Amino acid sequence: MITSKYADGLPLYRLEGMFKRLSHAVSRTQMAHWIIRLDDVFTPMITLMREVQNSSAYLQADETRLQVLKEDGKTAQSDKWMWVTRGGPPDQPSVLFAYDPYRSGSVPVRLLDDSSGNLQADGYAGYGQVCRANGITRIGCWDHSRRKFVEESKAAKVKAKGKNATPAKAEVGLSHINKLYAIERQIKELSEGERYRVRQGAGPSAP
Repeated sequence: MITSKYADGLPLYRLEGMFKRLSHAVSRTQMAHWIIRLDDVFTPMITLMREVQNSSAYLQADETRLQVLKEDGKTAQSDKWMWVTRGGPPDQPSVLFAYDPYRSGSVPVRLLDDSSGNLQADGYAGYGQVCRANGITRIGCWDHSRRKFVEESKAAKVKAKGKNATPAKAEVGLSHINKLYAIERQIKELSEGERYRVRQGAGPSAP
């Protein structure tokens, strides 16, 4: 039931119908109660996962909008947020999701309260508070940066259409970024130490 709802995106009313066809009378209300009770069951494990994540040297974080139809004090059209963090041991990272109806700096403070490593996130200012308080080193995301070069490159091509123009500066920037992406594709199966050596320009060590 949990896999069907959260991994396959099947709402409870559809699961109710599927169970009914199999001659199992399980109401959506009963299933909803089961899921709500799981919060107590999973909280110790999620707390431990959060502690392991925050003790690592490298974390990734992002937040995305989602719609919640019925929530006290909020309209269905208002923005709510799912906060996602990824981190932990390099060979065993975990991904955690945390819902919050607000996109404020208090949320990353709560989620990253005992973290002091490196945080990779987009340019959202809400991460600034916890980074300053905890001495977290904030690093950027190449994908977000690359997006701006792509947008500028497209705009330059439209502007220069029909003219013999030299490559735009954005194209030069994209070329450099694509070379970095090519290196990452080549080394993605290597160990953490090997990836570091290649990124520094030393190349993979001899077998």
